[in-house]
Amino acid sequence: MSGAPATTSVAITSETDIVHVRQAAREAAVSAGFSLVQQTKLVTAASELARNTLVYGGGGRAEIVVEESPLAGTVRLTFVDSGPGIPDIDLALTDGYTTGSGLGLGLGGARRLADRFSIDSAPGKGTRIELSITARRKP
Repeated sequence: MSGAPATTSVAITSETDIVHVRQAAREAAVSAGFSLVQQTKLVTAASELARNTLVYGGGGRAEIVVEESPLAGTVRLTFVDSGPGIPDIDLALTDGYTTGSGLGLGLGGARRLADRFSIDSAPGKGTRIELSITARRKP
């Protein structure tokens, strides 16, 4: 159950790649022993962030890592783009705020679905978002 984490990398350059990210996230969640609810949370967050990477970041990549231990399985998602960056992260995380035509729930919703969430972005520097969800195992 321990050892080197299993890693999958997916380039995000088209709408089809969003589907590939969703599929890879679901496979990782199943591998980590997630319940159906946890799988749904992970796949939903992955879909939102992959779409943001494509639409607002101009494309990028997603890295999906499964970390196993005897007590838990964790899936960590990292999304990186070289887009224009986010000038005001707090504002971008506010429900209802959008610079596009969406509902403005993607970033804040992904943060609420995750056990851990971090975002690093600045104008002209692109964006890096990392989140993880952990499934605890019974000892």
